[in-house]
Amino acid sequence: MKKLHNIHNEEKLMLIRKFIVIALILLMINPIFAKEPNRVGTTTANFLEMGFGSAGIAMGDAYVSVAEDISAAYWNPAGLAFMKNNEANFMTQPWLVDAQITFAGVGIPIQNVGTLAFSIIQMSYGDMEVNTLSQQEGTGELFDANEFAATMSYGRAIAQWFAFGASVKYVSTQIWHVSGSAIAADLGVLIKTDFFSLTGKQDDGLKIGMSVSNYGTKLQYDGIDLLNPIDIDPDKNGNYKDVPGQFRLDEWELPLIFRVGISLKPLVLKNQNIILSVDALHPNNNSESLNLGAQYALNMPAFGAFYLRGGYKALFMIESQYGVTFGGGFSMNLLRNTKINFEYAFRDIGILGNTNSYSIGINF
Repeated sequence: MKKLHNIHNEEKLMLIRKFIVIALILLMINPIFAKEPNRVGTTTANFLEMGFGSAGIAMGDAYVSVAEDISAAYWNPAGLAFMKNNEANFMTQPWLVDAQITFAGVGIPIQNVGTLAFSIIQMSYGDMEVNTLSQQEGTGELFDANEFAATMSYGRAIAQWFAFGASVKYVSTQIWHVSGSAIAADLGVLIKTDFFSLTGKQDDGLKIGMSVSNYGTKLQYDGIDLLNPIDIDPDKNGNYKDVPGQFRLDEWELPLIFRVGISLKPLVLKNQNIILSVDALHPNNNSESLNLGAQYALNMPAFGAFYLRGGYKALFMIESQYGVTFGGGFSMNLLRNTKINFEYAFRDIGILGNTNSYSIGINF
């Protein structure tokens, strides 16, 4: 009787997984029929949608079902649940017009609790000259602009094949003396199945990942640069001239992104494997699109592992400037079960040029 009950439970789990796969396929077909976007340029703090972690960038940002390292704090916090060791990572990425992006994060798995992670994203635009209508060659002053997000994340596996995760982040942007802030949350799930597994193991089968990023409050800019003397009644003489006034700016939404993706391993050998992945994205400020990625991994006993990656970002996005991505990396085994990781990624941004990102991490 107990055996019959277990069989029924397994059949129910199989039906649930099949339903999820079918629903996922329908969601991923949607970007192919994407309509003309009508909300382009309607969000702020758009550095939050650039992609962080050189491995994910090299795979065309198709990483929502692949990430199981500290970069999962950005792609899908549920992936943190499958971290086996403590991990710290630092990434730098020179961006357009001399801007500089950095990512730093640390994650700590706690037995019977889950994985806790803390990460910071910072984007600096550098110093720029102050120009006015009367002094168009510059006033001699300099101003700067910065944006950052500080994130606390948590991921936990409630079964060997299912994990969920959540993040809470504080977002801040600043341009000279004007700044704004917002609070946002990320939610994610990661499902492992033995579908298409060449070894029968769930780690080598079809993986499904879903996440919602940057769901939060609106951001409104405020600061002394918005102060401006106003003559509220210019047709009359008196004490109305130069009354202190302030421009009140509208509130702006954050770039909300819904990601759903799958990945699988079509090749699994003793010391080699290949991962193929595809993500479908539904943002609130652009058209739907697909990201494609691939990774080849070569494990070298006593040394570490070597990786080659490639992908394509924003397929089917209307008027996209994104395109081919590629990169690689390696991890080196050190003493006392410690590893050090180096990653590199290249990304083509069309008429805006190319960008490179570099990451270094340590597992301990």
